[in-house]
Amino acid sequence: MSSSSFNRAIKRWPSWLVLLVLTVVMLAIGIGRNSGPSTAEERIDAIAQRLACPTCDGESVYESRGSASQAIRQEIARQVAAGQASDDQIVAAIDDSYEADLRLVPDAEGLEAVIWIVPVVAAVLAIAVLAFVFRRWRDEGALVPTDDERSLVEKAMRDSEPST
Repeated sequence: MSSSSFNRAIKRWPSWLVLLVLTVVMLAIGIGRNSGPSTAEERIDAIAQRLACPTCDGESVYESRGSASQAIRQEIARQVAAGQASDDQIVAAIDDSYEADLRLVPDAEGLEAVIWIVPVVAAVLAIAVLAFVFRRWRDEGALVPTDDERSLVEKAMRDSEPST
């Protein structure tokens, strides 16, 4: 292993180490996060944030003060107080009771999941391809011609000169 390739390998390790530490820290934060609302009011707010106001433009039921949103919040509160349904079931029931699609958060299954996953996968693949191509260009740019290659080019240039 030449000293320049050894130096390049040494310089790469700190960036990988930083990436590893950041990944571990983010995983630890994600695992330690609160798993959800702890009170009924927080649960109502969390569900209301997942539904769009049927009469407002671009607002969730949580943000809107319209009469339709008030009615939806009351329905959410009623179902939460009954304790019979999960959050997903409450969202589905309210969404089904309106003609328009009120869900602000897509389902995590089926075609909706694919629609949300494909752009992320495409972006990751594009970044990976760019990293590969840039590394290849950098490595090819670092090549130095040998003496045999230089003499071959000089000979070809002499042979291509017009004779006078």
